[in-house]
Amino acid sequence: MAAQPRYRVKRVYDAPEAGDGRRVLVDRLWPRGVSKQQASIDEWAKDVTPSNELRRWYHAEPDTRRAEFEKKYRAELAGDAPQDALARLRAEAAREPLTLVTAVKDPAHSHVPVLLGELGETPK
Repeated sequence: MAAQPRYRVKRVYDAPEAGDGRRVLVDRLWPRGVSKQQASIDEWAKDVTPSNELRRWYHAEPDTRRAEFEKKYRAELAGDAPQDALARLRAEAAREPLTLVTAVKDPAHSHVPVLLGELGETPK
C-alpha cells in the first residue's frame, strides 16, 4: 500500500522546522525581503502557480472573483507542465513530508487550497 501524501502549508516568513521535510515555494514571484538562505527552499515550483495574468486579475477583486479564479486556476493546472509538476510533488510527498511555502498573508484564501485539492489533499 502506497504512503498517503502529506502536505503542510507555511508562510515563507515563518522559521523552517525540522518536520517540514522538503520545502517547495508555490508562488510565482520570489517573496520580498527574504533571502534564499532565510527561505530554506528546496524547490521553486513555478509550474503549479497561477499565471501572472490570473494572479493580477484575482488580486484586483478577490472578494468577488474567488469562484471564477478557482475555475481558471484549475484550467491552468490542467496543462502538461503543471500536470508533470503536480505528479512530481505527489511522488515527493509519498516519500517524505512536503511543505508548500508561500508568501501570501492568508494562505486559506489564496491559490493554496486549490493547489492542495489538485494534489489530492483536502484543505483544512
